[in-house]
Amino acid sequence: MIMTARNKLFDAGILRSETVPLPVISVGNITAGGTGKSPMVDLFTKYVLSQGITPAIISRGYGRTTRGVRLVSDGRSLLLDSREAGDETVMLARQNPEAIVVVAERRTAGARFLMEHFRHNLPGVILLDDAFQHRRIQRDLDIVLINAREPFWKNRMLPAGRLREPVKGIRRADLVIINKLDREHDGRDIEGPLAAWGIPTAKARIRTGELVWAGGEAGNNRRFLAFAGIAGPESFLASLRHHGLDIAETVWFRDHEPYTAASIRYIMKKARLHSLALVTTEKDFIRLKATPELLDELTTLPLSYLPIEPEFFPGSRTLVESMIDRAISSTPQTDTTP
Repeated sequence: MIMTARNKLFDAGILRSETVPLPVISVGNITAGGTGKSPMVDLFTKYVLSQGITPAIISRGYGRTTRGVRLVSDGRSLLLDSREAGDETVMLARQNPEAIVVVAERRTAGARFLMEHFRHNLPGVILLDDAFQHRRIQRDLDIVLINAREPFWKNRMLPAGRLREPVKGIRRADLVIINKLDREHDGRDIEGPLAAWGIPTAKARIRTGELVWAGGEAGNNRRFLAFAGIAGPESFLASLRHHGLDIAETVWFRDHEPYTAASIRYIMKKARLHSLALVTTEKDFIRLKATPELLDELTTLPLSYLPIEPEFFPGSRTLVESMIDRAISSTPQTDTTP
C-alpha cells in the first residue's frame, strides 16, 4: 500500500523528480538482488567509454561503513576501499578506471556533488546503479533487469518475497533485460506480460571468464569448495559447474555480509577436511581485499575467483546500445567553460 501510494504521488506530480543537465540512465530491478545488475552496469560503462564519453556512476554503496556522498574514483585514482564504498561499487571502479564513481544514499545529492565537483569537466552521462525505485531524480532511460529463473509476477512483496514494489510498477521501465537465460529458462514466459504492456525487451545470459588464482593453484585437484555472500547463489553455482568445476562443498552467506575471522576459519576447516581448493565470486574477492589479514589467511589454501560478464543474444545488443545512444544524445549538454 505504501509503495503504491508513493508511486501514485510521483505519477501525479505531487512528489517531484529533480532534473540535472546531463543524460541520466538508470539500471535497476524490481526484485531484491540476483538479477546480475552489477555486471550489466559494468558492461554499459565500458560501452559508454568506448564511445569516447566519460560516465559517472552513482551508487548507494550497499554495505559500506560510510554515509553521505563520497567520491570513490575521480576517473584517475581509486580513493576508497570496499569497506568505505561497498564491494560492488569498488569492483565497478576497478574495472573502469576512467569512470567517475560516487556513492550516495540520495542519488540527487550525488548528482549535485558531480555538478559542483566536476563543474569544469562534467561527465557525459550519469549511470544510476540500482535506482529504479529511487524516483527523486529524473532519468532519460529506465532499464530494469529480470532474472529469467524468477518470473517477477510470481513473486511476493518484501519481506514475504523478493519484490521491492508491486508488479505493475515495471510499466515505468523503458527497457527490460531478461538476464541469466539458459537452456531451462528461455524467458518466453516473461516476455508475454511485458509485450502486453508494450515494454521493449532484450535477452542476455551469463558468460564466465577464466579462473583467476589469488593464492596457489589447484593443480590436478579439480574439487572445490564454493563460497560467497550474494543474492541467488544458485546462479553462481550453476556457472561454476558449467565451467567444469567439481563443487564438492558450498558455504553461502547473506548478500554483502561482512566476512569475519570466524567465517573464514569455518570455510578453511571445511576445505581442509575434504582437501578442497576454494572458489568465490569476483565481488567477494574485492570485499576480502579490504581485510588483508583475512585474505592472507585464505590464500594459504588454493584460492580462485570466477569473473562473469553478460552476453546479449543476437539483436538485443543493438537494441540496448541504440537506446543508450538515444538517451545520451537527447539531453542538451551544458556549457561548462569557465
